[in-house]
Amino acid sequence: MDKNSVKPSEGKLGILCVGLGAVSSTFITGVLMIRKGMGKPIGSITQMAKIRVGRGDKAEYKHVSEIVPMPALDDIVFGAWDILPDNAFESAVHAEVLKDRDIYPVKEELEKIVPMRGIYDQDYVKAIDGTWTKDTTLTRWQLMEQAREDIRNFKEKNGCSRIVVIWAASTEIYIPRDKNVHDDLTAFEAAMKADDRQHISPSMCYAYAAMSEGAPFIMGAPNTCLDIPAMWQYAEKTGTPIAGKDFKTGQTMMKTVLSTAFRTRMLGVSGWFSTNILGNRDGLVLDVPENFKTKEVSKLGVIDTILKKDEYPDLYGDIFHKVRINYYPPRNDDKEGWDNIDIFGWMGYPMQIKVDFLCKDSILAAPLLLDLALLGDLALRAGKSGIQTWLSFYLKSPMHDDEHEPVHDLFQQYTMLKNAIREMGGYEADEEID
Repeated sequence: MDKNSVKPSEGKLGILCVGLGAVSSTFITGVLMIRKGMGKPIGSITQMAKIRVGRGDKAEYKHVSEIVPMPALDDIVFGAWDILPDNAFESAVHAEVLKDRDIYPVKEELEKIVPMRGIYDQDYVKAIDGTWTKDTTLTRWQLMEQAREDIRNFKEKNGCSRIVVIWAASTEIYIPRDKNVHDDLTAFEAAMKADDRQHISPSMCYAYAAMSEGAPFIMGAPNTCLDIPAMWQYAEKTGTPIAGKDFKTGQTMMKTVLSTAFRTRMLGVSGWFSTNILGNRDGLVLDVPENFKTKEVSKLGVIDTILKKDEYPDLYGDIFHKVRINYYPPRNDDKEGWDNIDIFGWMGYPMQIKVDFLCKDSILAAPLLLDLALLGDLALRAGKSGIQTWLSFYLKSPMHDDEHEPVHDLFQQYTMLKNAIREMGGYEADEEID
């Protein structure tokens, strides 16, 4: 790709978060503090990483913004939807992720970020009673149209030249793909107008609304939302980039590293048991079996894809893999993920690896939101549309169409990311994925 084919980043970029809970408030507060020089964007590749361009004597290591045109953090305007009325300051305080010293210096700015009323259906998030919602009697199509109007109004009010919409709200119940509704755009639109609540989720309304307004849409939860042909068709029709799903933060990030190491060393795996405890709103929602099912599907696919059991049946052909998530309020956003991994080596002799990852869920997620929003905007300015597989690095269950398999290997994903940035910067994509 010619570097000149990527449009410059001119004007303000609006980032609209669906959900103004712990993750979004931590993300927004962090960016505002970084803009004041009171924090560092640790964990953000777009802000901190250097990527090699050129080879041999011509090799240079450059920040992303030196390779492709990127918006400055000062050029970002934040907005949100939520089903609860708390502004960004109230949400950040209630989340108890950040300390007062990292919230109060930007209190005035946070208080101005008041969420727009969210699209709510309690059948999809049974553990939360929405009190700040759009009219629940409206059809899915009407709710989508209201979300479109919200985007247009926000864009005009804040003088934004472009918008990115990113889902950072709760995990919805699992929706199996229905070919009669989800595989054809015309049928999907008809289902929205007919208020088919069984097959059309609230997140689908946001995604369709965003694409209708030319805004990239990022799915940060394991919702079915974008994983259907109708959405792929609409993304191509509207020329908008889409990416998902499920932010890759703690346990799954470790799985992508460890399982890659096992396959590289040709060490066998007989079992992998994973469990988590967390006490934030996400944990509360996932305590409901129907919502956990959605997360479980997202998490379970990682190991099989990386280990390639069909290619290596002696090593990975009979893995017992189980995932559990438990709501434990005393921990709040401090998530603890345990992994017990039963491996075997030379002559089949068994060994065990145990990992105890004590992490802050929102702290790990915040830089992912920043990178995904900025890179989604970059994709739009580069004329990319449809599924952005090069963003798989950031996601637990990377999107893919029916003709391709997802790449889960973290290091292969990073190569895809770097090559895409190189190409958009007018450089050669000079690393291969085996």
